[in-house]
Amino acid sequence: MNRVSSALAALFFALAGIVPAKAQQAYPGYDELWFYRVWFSDKTNSVSEYSPEDLLSPAAIARREKFGIPLITESDIPVSSQYIRTLTGAGFRLRCTSKWLNTALFSAAGAKDIDILREYSFIDSIRLVKYPLAPVKGSRSKYGITELQANPEAFDPRLPLNGNVLHESGFTGRNITIAVLDAGFPNADKIEALEPLRKRGGIIATYDFINDSNFVYDYYHHGTLVLSILAGSLPGIINGTAPGADYLLLRTEDFFSEFPVEEDYWIAAAEYADSAGADIITSSLGYFAFDDPSMNYSFSDMDGDRPFITMGADMAVSKGILVVNSAGNERIKEWRRIIAPSDGDSVLCIGALNHDLSISDFSSAGYSSDGRVKPDMVAPGVLIPVQCEPGVWYSSSGTSFSCPVISGLAASLMQAVPEASPVDLINALHESCDRYSSPDSLYGYGLPDFLKALRLLEDEHTLRPEVTMSIGPNPFTDEILFWFLEPPGSLSVTIAGVDGTTVLKRHFPTFVARSFRIDGLGSLAQGLYLVRIVTDKEKKVFKMIRTDR
Repeated sequence: MNRVSSALAALFFALAGIVPAKAQQAYPGYDELWFYRVWFSDKTNSVSEYSPEDLLSPAAIARREKFGIPLITESDIPVSSQYIRTLTGAGFRLRCTSKWLNTALFSAAGAKDIDILREYSFIDSIRLVKYPLAPVKGSRSKYGITELQANPEAFDPRLPLNGNVLHESGFTGRNITIAVLDAGFPNADKIEALEPLRKRGGIIATYDFINDSNFVYDYYHHGTLVLSILAGSLPGIINGTAPGADYLLLRTEDFFSEFPVEEDYWIAAAEYADSAGADIITSSLGYFAFDDPSMNYSFSDMDGDRPFITMGADMAVSKGILVVNSAGNERIKEWRRIIAPSDGDSVLCIGALNHDLSISDFSSAGYSSDGRVKPDMVAPGVLIPVQCEPGVWYSSSGTSFSCPVISGLAASLMQAVPEASPVDLINALHESCDRYSSPDSLYGYGLPDFLKALRLLEDEHTLRPEVTMSIGPNPFTDEILFWFLEPPGSLSVTIAGVDGTTVLKRHFPTFVARSFRIDGLGSLAQGLYLVRIVTDKEKKVFKMIRTDR
C-alpha cells in the first residue's frame, strides 16, 4: 500500500466512524449477506467542530478555493458515529457512509425487520439494497463488447474531436487528477500500455469499496480497458486521451451481481475522490435494472433528481468535480434509454459513435424523463483500441469506451485553462458540438470540437495582452506564465542564466493555445535569467528575476 493510499484510507474510515471489526468466523461471505441503506434524520456534529484540514486534502481545499466553493458545509461533515455505534450494537456491520446524503450502508448476517428498525428516532428511512439471490447480471452485457484484434485497423479516437491538437501543444492532463470508478483493474499493474503511467507514479491511490481493501488489480477487467483508453500508450495502437494525468483507481462495481448497493459504493468513492482532490470522475457504469426487478428504476425516475446515485453525482459537481458518465448500451434492448447517473443535471452523459461518426446502434437514447437533452454529446465508442492483458490488445465497443475519450480530453482543457470551472467546461463543450443548435435524442448536442471549446474558454478566462506576447510574474518564484495575443502557431521557450547556460528548453511544433505555463522552477538559484521565446511570428527575450519571495 502506498503512503497516499494509506492516508486517504485512514481519512475515509475516520470520517465514516468505521472501527475495524474483530474477526468473526461465523460471519457469512459477501453474497450471503443482507445489505441495508439507512438515511439518518440529522447529524450529531456541527460544522463549527471541524477545520477544512480535518476533512479535506490540500488539493481538495485548493480546488474549492479556486472555484469559490465553501470549504465546509453540513454536507461535508461525517455522519453520526453515535448512530453508527447504536446500529453496530444491534447486529449490523458498517460498509460505507455518505456524508453528502447522510446515509450509511450496513450488512447483516440475516434479514432484519425494517419496521422495527424504523422505530429508532434517528432513522429517517431504511431500504434493503442487496440480499442473497442467484445472480443474473452476467447475462446483461452492460459493459459492451471486447474482441481480440490480431491485425486491426489503427484508429485514434482523439482525431475527430481535435484532441490530438491539444496533446501536441503539451496539454495532456498534467496536474489533473482523474478518479476512475469501475469494476476492477486486473493487469493494470502489468500491461505494457500503462508502463509509462506506472513509471512516473501516476497511480496515486487505489481503493476497493466492496472489500474495504487497497488492492484493485483483480476482479473484472472493464476498469483496465477504460484506464488504457485514458492513460495508455502503445505506439501506433493506443494513444491515451489523458496520458499526463494522475489517477485514483476505485472499485465500486460488483460484476457478479446487480443490486442498488453498488450505488452506495459509487457515492462513497465519489466522496473519497472529492476529499483526495480529484478534478474529474469518469464512470463507465450505470444503473436501472437489478437482479430483483422490484428494485428497478423506471424511466420516469431518470429525471436528474430521483436515482440515489444521481443525487451523489450532482453533489460531486457542486464540490467542483467534473463528472463524466457513459450513456449506456441499451438502445438495442428493451430499456432503450439512458441510465443513472447520466440523467444528472450536471453530469456529462456520453453516447457512442461508429468510426464514420454515425451513431452506434447500441448507444442509449435520450432525452431525460423531464425532457432535458441527453446524451449531452457523443464520441467514438466502437472498436476502440484497448489493452487488458500483457502481450495482446483488443478493440472494445460500448459507451463505456466513448466516456473516457471525453473525460480524458476534458483534462487537457482543464490543464490549458485551469481557471475554468466544471460548469464552464460543460457549457463550452456543449457549444463546441456540431449539433449545438439542433440537438436530438441520439446525438445530443453532437460531436464536440475540443479546439473550439478551448477558444471559448480562453475568451472567458485567459488574459489577452495588448502586445503580441507578455510574461510574468517578474520576479517569479516557482512558475512563469506566458500570454499571447493570438495562438503562436509554433512555440519554443528557452530559459538561460546570464552566463548563457541553458537551464530549461521547451519546443512545440504546433501550439494552439493563447497561454502557456512553466512550473517547477523553484529549484533554480536566485538571480537573473533570460527567457527567449520564438513563435511563427517573432522572437523576443525577456529578463526575469528568480526570487524565493
